[in-house]
Amino acid sequence: MNQPPSRRRKKATPAASDDSTLPNDLAEKDISLQENAGSAIITVTAVEVEELTEEEQSDRLYLERRVERAVFEAGKALAQLRDRRLYRSTHSTFEEYCKDRFGFERRHPYRLIEASGVFDNLMKMCPNWTQNEDDPDTVHSEQRQILPTSEGQIRPLTKLEAHEQQEVWLRAVELAGGKVPTGRIVKDVVRRIMERTKVPNTYQIGEVCQIITKDNPELRGKGGCWGIVNHVGEFSCTVKLWDGEYAVGLQHLKSYDYLPAECQQMQVICDRISRVYSDSLEETVKSLLQLLGKVNRAYLTAVEEKLLTLLESEYGKIP
Repeated sequence: MNQPPSRRRKKATPAASDDSTLPNDLAEKDISLQENAGSAIITVTAVEVEELTEEEQSDRLYLERRVERAVFEAGKALAQLRDRRLYRSTHSTFEEYCKDRFGFERRHPYRLIEASGVFDNLMKMCPNWTQNEDDPDTVHSEQRQILPTSEGQIRPLTKLEAHEQQEVWLRAVELAGGKVPTGRIVKDVVRRIMERTKVPNTYQIGEVCQIITKDNPELRGKGGCWGIVNHVGEFSCTVKLWDGEYAVGLQHLKSYDYLPAECQQMQVICDRISRVYSDSLEETVKSLLQLLGKVNRAYLTAVEEKLLTLLESEYGKIP
């Protein structure tokens, strides 16, 4: 039987491409791209920046001053809230109030208060700093001075006397190239000042000293308090007071020159007061402990002894 003839399907083969078969305009475009790829020119249109008017420049300086002073205005407000006890209707202590209302940790509000005092001192001591910057009509570029903008820049200055704060800040601005210096730069300048005016530390551990506040805002409320030296540093001592420990510069300490036995007796009294004290105590109790922390003799009277014993019994702090 004859087989039907086989049919073979031819495979389609693509025609070889030839530039000559491309349309003339496409071929010209490809050639143009190849020729100009390395020499493409990008045209950038310049945008002219409009200069500030005199009024805008004045407004800018005025608003910059408001930003600079914001953190220090907060310190002033906190000082009034603390000193007038405006927190008393809702909180028993200033520290608890600041934590609940503003989210501040225990030390932060005090640092803001201290910083505001230094800021005001710098403004007052520098005669070429304008005192009426709140009026935008009086703020001109030639009056603009470099002021602190954060609490961290001022913190190292709180350890210095008022006249030293100005010297350190102006030097720090100079080292920063006429800009606002960092806290590290300020701290370095403070260290150099303290090394230059170095005074030998003759205090000893266990010595009883009185706190002399002078112009140090960090020691506000501690003037006249006595404390026990428990650490001796190069430029300061750590002193234990009735409500805690404080690093105090040598210029803010005065020894009572008690005998060793008297120092030991005051150490016992200090420990007893410290065991009773806490931030949650009533203000009346705190005031009583503060008075005991200001006695200028190496003993307690009979009445003072009874009061302290009563507080120890009431708050369960008798060892």
